[in-house]
Amino acid sequence: MALIKNPVTKKRLARFAENRRAYYSLWVLVFLFVLSLAAELLCNGVPLYVRFDGKSYFPLLKYVPESVFLENGQDTRPNYKMLQREPVFSEIPENRIIFPLHPYGPYENVRADTIALDDEVTLRFTPVLRVGTVDITSDYQTVRHSFFNFFMDEDIPSIKQVNIADYFNFPENLKQGLERRFGNQEAPYEEFFISRGPKVFTVGLSTYTPRKAPPETLRLVFREAPENGNVKMSEAIFDENLSPVIPLPGLWEKIDAEDRNLLKSLVLERFAGPVDDQRLVAGEYQYQVSFLKTDVRFPFPPVAGHPLGIDSAGRDVLSRIVYGLRISLSFGFLLVGFSMMLGIITGSLQGYYGGRIDITAQRMIEIWSALPFLYIMILMGSIYGRSFTLLLVIYGLFNWIGISYYIRAEFLNLRSRPFVEAARCMGVPTRKIIFKHILPNALVPVITFFPFSLVGAIGALAALDYLGFGLPPPTPSWGEMIFQAQQYRWAWWLILYPSLALFTVMLLGVFIGEGVRNAYDPRQYSRLE
Repeated sequence: MALIKNPVTKKRLARFAENRRAYYSLWVLVFLFVLSLAAELLCNGVPLYVRFDGKSYFPLLKYVPESVFLENGQDTRPNYKMLQREPVFSEIPENRIIFPLHPYGPYENVRADTIALDDEVTLRFTPVLRVGTVDITSDYQTVRHSFFNFFMDEDIPSIKQVNIADYFNFPENLKQGLERRFGNQEAPYEEFFISRGPKVFTVGLSTYTPRKAPPETLRLVFREAPENGNVKMSEAIFDENLSPVIPLPGLWEKIDAEDRNLLKSLVLERFAGPVDDQRLVAGEYQYQVSFLKTDVRFPFPPVAGHPLGIDSAGRDVLSRIVYGLRISLSFGFLLVGFSMMLGIITGSLQGYYGGRIDITAQRMIEIWSALPFLYIMILMGSIYGRSFTLLLVIYGLFNWIGISYYIRAEFLNLRSRPFVEAARCMGVPTRKIIFKHILPNALVPVITFFPFSLVGAIGALAALDYLGFGLPPPTPSWGEMIFQAQQYRWAWWLILYPSLALFTVMLLGVFIGEGVRNAYDPRQYSRLE
C-alpha cells in the first residue's frame, strides 16, 4: 500500500493510463481471466440447478446420483441431457433442469444424434465429357476403335473400314499433322476442333518421335466439346418426401422416366446410408450423379448449439477454448511468479554479497542454463507422467535465470548507494537491507518484464502441447487443438479459433508490456536544453 501511495509510483500509473491501448488491454485481459475462472458456470454439461419433487439440487456443487431422479438403483452420475427427456421432467412442468449458458463441458462427448441437421439430399449432376479413340491408316480408313460410336452416326452398321474423312470436316492443319506423322517426321502434341453436323469435337494427336520405319496407323483421340465450350454443374435438393426443395430446371425433364425413378429410389436410400454415384444421359450429354447429404463425422464444423464446431473426439470447441484460456493464463501467472521469485532471491544474494559468492553462483547458473530443457522435460515426463505441476516446476527451474541477471545488476549498482551504507551503519539486519531497502528500488526490470514473460509462458505452453510434451490429454489446451488441425487440415475451425484465441491473449500481453515499459522509462519526459 505504501508503494502505491509513493509519488513516483502514482506518476508511473498515470503514464500507463495515458497509453489507452495498454490500459484497455489490461482490463480486457483481466476480464477474460475472471471469465475463465467462472468457466464451470458458463460452459458445463452439469446443470446449475435441478428442481425435482419439490426439492432443489445443485449438481455442480454436490454429487447427485441418478437413483434420486429415476429410482432405478443406479448411483452413477446421470446424463442430465438424457434425463431431461425422461417423462418425470418432460411431462411434469414443476420438475426442471437449468443448464449453464453453454451446456457442454470440455470433456463431454457430443452425441451425433443430438446435432440438428437438415434432412435433405442434394443431387449433383456433373457433366462427363465422352472420350473415344480411333486408329486410322494414311488414307483415313478406320482399323480399330474404342468408345467411338457416340461420335459417328447411329445408322452406320460398322465403324471398321470406313473413311473417316467422309463423316468429319478435317481442317488443313489436322491433315498436315497426320502427313508429318505418317511421313515419320517429328511433331508435338496438337489439338484441333472438328465438326459433324451441329456437333463439335476436339481431336488430339499425341507427340510423335521419328522411328526406324513410318507408322502404319495413327490414333486420333476424340473428346466431346460442349456447346459454347461449357456445360455447367447442376444441383437439385429433395426432402424425405421426395419433394424438390430446390428443383432442377430444364435438365430433370430430359432424363428418362426410368432413370428418374431410379434416382428417387437412391435418394431414399441416401437418407439411411451412403449411395454410390451413378452415370446417366440427359439430352445430348452424359452426367455423373452424386448423392450428397451431411453426415455427422468428427471433427464437425460449426452448427446450432456448437458455434465454434466440434473437435475430432466429439468435444465442443468453444468449451475447450474457454477452459484452455484459464489453464493458459493460470500456467503463465504461476510460472512467471515462481520464476520471478527464484530469480529475485538468487540475483539479490549475488548482487549484494558479490565476490566469491557471486562468481561461484554465476558459474553454477551457467552450467545449469546449458542443460537441455526439452530433453529433461521428456525424461521427467516419461518417469513421473505428464502433469500441470510437473510442467510448471520443470519449466520454472529454467525460466528464472534471465531475471536473476537483471536483479544481480541492480543490486551491484545499489549496494554502494548512501542509503544502503546508512542502513548498515544503523545496524539494520542484512535481510531487511536486501528486501526492504534495495529490492523495492530494483523491481523496475521485474515489473517491466512481467507482461512479456507472461506472453512467453503462454506461447511455450501452447508449443509444448502442440509437440506432445505438455499437459496430458484430454486436458483442454490450445496447442493440442492446433495439433488436431494439422491432422485434419480440412477442419478450418480447429486452426482458426484456437489460433485466434492464442493470438488475442498474446497481443494483449504485448500491449500491456509496452505500456508498462513506457511508464517506467523516464527518457520520454527528458528534454535537451
